[in-house]
Amino acid sequence: MTTPRFDELIHAPTRLSLVAFLAATSWADFSVLRDNVGLSDSALSKQLTTLADAGYVEIRKAFVGKRPRTSARLTPDGRTAFDRHVSALQEIVARAGGSVIPTESQA
Repeated sequence: MTTPRFDELIHAPTRLSLVAFLAATSWADFSVLRDNVGLSDSALSKQLTTLADAGYVEIRKAFVGKRPRTSARLTPDGRTAFDRHVSALQEIVARAGGSVIPTESQA
């Protein structure tokens, strides 16, 4: 069972989108993250660095031929923080009497 814990660092919309995307994959290329989250290269780089500094994301830099390639993945600490944050959000919604998953009448 995951202990709910609201995480201010993850909660920022851009970082929440990044962490949620990374939670669904093992490694993601920089360009895939950029295109799916809709950020500029510099904004994505800044957000990934913030998450890496917190220990939530691992960044890998390599070369494919002569071209640099940057990839990122969620670390185990990042996965735990994300799971706890999602649980905290679910608790907030539940206390408000809502549901995270829409019922058929809401769909």
